[in-house]
Amino acid sequence: MQMTLRWYGSRFDTVTLKQIRQIPGVTGVISTLYDSVPGEAWPLEDILSLKKEIEDAGLQLAGIESVNIHDAIKTGSPERDAYIDNYITTLENLGKADIHMVCYNFMPVFDWTRTELARVRPDGSTVLAYTQEAVDKLNPENMFASIAGDTNGTIMPGWEPERMEKIKDLFAMYEDIDEEKLFANLKYFLERIMPVCDKYDINMAIHPDDPAWSVFGLPRIIINKENILRMMKMVDNPHNGVTFCSGSYGTNLQNDLPDMIRSLKGRIHFAHVRNLKFNSPTDFEESAHLSSDGTFDMYEIMLALYDIGFEGPIRPDHGRMIWDEVAMPGYGLYDRALGAAYLNGLWEAIVKSHSGR
Repeated sequence: MQMTLRWYGSRFDTVTLKQIRQIPGVTGVISTLYDSVPGEAWPLEDILSLKKEIEDAGLQLAGIESVNIHDAIKTGSPERDAYIDNYITTLENLGKADIHMVCYNFMPVFDWTRTELARVRPDGSTVLAYTQEAVDKLNPENMFASIAGDTNGTIMPGWEPERMEKIKDLFAMYEDIDEEKLFANLKYFLERIMPVCDKYDINMAIHPDDPAWSVFGLPRIIINKENILRMMKMVDNPHNGVTFCSGSYGTNLQNDLPDMIRSLKGRIHFAHVRNLKFNSPTDFEESAHLSSDGTFDMYEIMLALYDIGFEGPIRPDHGRMIWDEVAMPGYGLYDRALGAAYLNGLWEAIVKSHSGR
C-alpha cells in the first residue's frame, strides 16, 4: 500500500506540500482540481500543472478525489449524455497524464452530512459529529447555514456556497428518484465510461454514502455489503471498484468492516481509514485514529486490507483539530499526520508478523 494525504491545492489548503513531505512514510497525495465545475471537462494542461507542482515537492499524485458527477447524470435527465461525454474527456486526459485512480461518489444533494464541525471532545480537541436528532429538527434548506460558522473560513467539499444556494432546486431534481432509479442511473454511467477506463487502466473507486442511511428522505445506495456487491455484479469490470472508507461504512454499526473488505478482494482501489466514537447508533463523532479512542478495531481493518493483498493508495481520513490549529474541519495537518504514522505502524507490524519474523 501507499500512504497518502488528501490535499486540496495551494490556493485552497492550509496544509502545504512541504509539510506533507515531512510526514514519515507519506509518499503521495490525493488531490483534485478543486475549482473545477461538476460537468465540465478537465483540460489536460491543468491536470499536468497540478501533477508537476506535486512532483516538484517530492511527492506523487497517487489519485484524484474527486471528479464530481453532475446531478443530470445521477438523476438520469435528458442532458446526461453530454455530461458523461465531458466526464469521459476528463478520464482520457487523466489517463494521458498517467493518473490511474479516481474516487467519486453518487450521493444525491449532500456529498456527506454532519451536524457539527467542531464538537468539543473531553481532551479539548474538536471533531466532526453527527446526530440524527439534530437532522430531524432541521429544514434541509437550512443545513448549510447550521454549520457555516464552523468552517474556519474554508470551503468545504460538497458544501460549496453556490451549490447550497440552489438546494431547493436540487431537492426538486431528486423528487422522483428512489434507490432503484439511482442504481439504474449509476449502471448507465458506469457502462458508458468503462471502455475509456479499460483503455487507460483507470480504476474508478466509488465512495460510500455518509452516513450510510437516508438523510432528509434522499436515496442512499452505497451503504452496505449487499449493495456494493450488487454494484460490482451489475457492471462486472475490475475497473469498477470502491473506495473503502471505514468511517462512512462504519456509520452503520451493522456493517462488519473487516468482512466487507475481504468480500471485495481485487475491487478496493483506494482506502480511507479512520475511527468513530459512538454515543448511540445515530450519534457519532470522529475520534483519533487509535483503536482505543473510538469504536473500531483499526488493527483488524488494516489486517483485512493486508489479507486481500491491497496495494493501492490509502490515507488517514478526517482528523481532529488539535494543538490550536485553524484549518478546514477534518483536514488539518497535525492529527492526520499522527494518523498516518499510526496506520503505518500497524501495517509494519502486520507485515513483519506475517512474514515469520
